Amino acid sequence: MNILPVLDALGLQEDAARALADDLRAQIVDLQTRLREAEMHLERLAITRKTVTGLADRLPAVAPDLPEHPDYPRILAAFNHATGPLRAKDVCEALGHELLPKNVEGTRAKLKRLVKLGILTEADTGNFARK
Repeated sequence: MNILPVLDALGLQEDAARALADDLRAQIVDLQTRLREAEMHLERLAITRKTVTGLADRLPAVAPDLPEHPDYPRILAAFNHATGPLRAKDVCEALGHELLPKNVEGTRAKLKRLVKLGILTEADTGNFARK
């Protein structure tokens, strides 16, 4: 029996397996490099998040957009000058409106809207204060 063709076939298979192993090793090296880069990027992002979170309470708060009615800036000015919570009637007086029920209720609705916008709080029913 002639064993040379079998050895030649084995040699071809060994060469193919060696080439595949070399290719896979190169891919592993490339993947390890990419993995290190991704891990470094993640680490930098975590540091950035920690830094920004630490600075967040030092940044000035961005005022939410007020509704377009001219009373809203005046209402906020009244709260800036107040030493405690205000009722709708107090705000009406500060705005110079007559203390008619329709004016008081309109002012109360505006105050409630400012609560929904997160600008004011309603400590207890009818008592509004700046956050």
